[in-house]
Amino acid sequence: MTEGRREMFTALDRIRPALGLMSGAGLVLGLILGLSQRLPGTKINMARISKQLEGLLKQTSRSFYLTLRVLPAAVRPQIGLAYLLARTTDTIADTELVPLEQRLDALKRLRERILGSSTAPLNFGELAKHQGSPAEAALLEKVEDSLTLLQTLSSADQQLVRTVLNTITGGQELDLRRFAGASARKIVALETAAQLDDYTWRVAGCVGEFWTKLCRAHLFPKLRLDDAQLLADGVRFGKGLQLVNILRDLPADLKKGRCYLPSDKLEKAELFPAVLLSPVNEVKFRPLFHEYLDCAESHLAAGWAYTNTLPFGQFRVRLACALPILIGMQTIEKMRIASVLDLQQHIKVSRSEVRGIMLRSTLFYPLPRMWQKLFFSTGKAVASGGK
Repeated sequence: MTEGRREMFTALDRIRPALGLMSGAGLVLGLILGLSQRLPGTKINMARISKQLEGLLKQTSRSFYLTLRVLPAAVRPQIGLAYLLARTTDTIADTELVPLEQRLDALKRLRERILGSSTAPLNFGELAKHQGSPAEAALLEKVEDSLTLLQTLSSADQQLVRTVLNTITGGQELDLRRFAGASARKIVALETAAQLDDYTWRVAGCVGEFWTKLCRAHLFPKLRLDDAQLLADGVRFGKGLQLVNILRDLPADLKKGRCYLPSDKLEKAELFPAVLLSPVNEVKFRPLFHEYLDCAESHLAAGWAYTNTLPFGQFRVRLACALPILIGMQTIEKMRIASVLDLQQHIKVSRSEVRGIMLRSTLFYPLPRMWQKLFFSTGKAVASGGK
C-alpha cells in the first residue's frame, strides 16, 4: 500500500467512531475537518496568521476558509494571507459609493505597500464606512495587520505573494478604468476574446501559478514533474473558475453596465449587450453562451489533469483543488439547461449538492477509479482543447 493511501485509510479509521453520530452536513464537515485536524502535522493552527485575521478569513469567505483548513500547514499561512490581501483590494475596487479616482488611489497605495516600495501608513477608515458587510469593513480597517504579517513570511514566499497580488491589483485597476462611466443604460463590453483571456489571467490564472509554485516549493520540491505543463494547467484551472463566475454573473454585471463577453463575438452573433438576455434573442444567444461554457469546461478539464498530476500522497492539496473544479462543473451543467430567464435568477449549486460533492470526493479518494469518475465531461472540453 502506498504511503498516501495508507495515510487516507489511517485517517478514516481515526474518524470512523464519530461517523455514527453524524448525518448530513455534520458528516461531511466531520470527514473534511477531521482529516485536516488529525493527520500528522496539520492541527488547525494558522501559524503566523493571527487569530484575529483567522476570524476575518472565516467571516469573509466560509467556503474558502474550509478549503484553507484542508490545506497542509506548510502552505496554509501564505495562501490565507494572499487571499486576505486580495479580498482587501477587491473590496476597495467594488466600493462603488466611493469616486473612481479615490478607489484607484487606494489600490495604488496598497499595491506599493505590498510590493515594499512604500512605507506610508494606510488608513482606509472612510472606505470601511461604505461597506455593507462588517467583515469587509474589518478587512479595510485591519489592512496594516495584514501587511505586517506579510513581513513574517520568508523572502521567497513574500516574493510569490507580492507577484500574484501585483498582477491581481493591476487587473482590478484595468477593470475600473475600462468600465468607468458604465451603467445599465450605457453598457460597456470587452472588445476582443484576447481581452477576456487577459482578464481571466490577471484575476485568477495568476493565482493558479502562485498556488503551483508555492506548493511545489514547500510540499514536493524534489519530485520529478513536467513543471511547464503543471504551471500551464494551473493557469487554466484559475481561468476556468473565473470564466464560470463571469458566465454565472452575466445578468448582474449587465445591470452594472459591464459585459465581459467581447463585442466582436456578439457582433458575429448579431447581438449587443443591452438585449443579450432578452427572451426574443435566446436562439441567437444560446450558441454563443454554450461556446463559452465549453471553454470554461475545457479549462476545468485542464484543472482536473493538474489535480491528478499532484502526488497521490498530497491528499489535502488535491482535495482543495478538486472541490472547486467539481462545483464549477456542476454550475456549468446547470447553466447549459437554463433559459435566459433562469440565468437572471442567479444559477448556483445548492448547499446539499456541495455537501454531496465534498462527501464523494473524500470517500472516493482511496479508490482511483471512483475518484476519476467524479469529473464528468460533456465531451466539449476535448473539442475546446482540454484534456
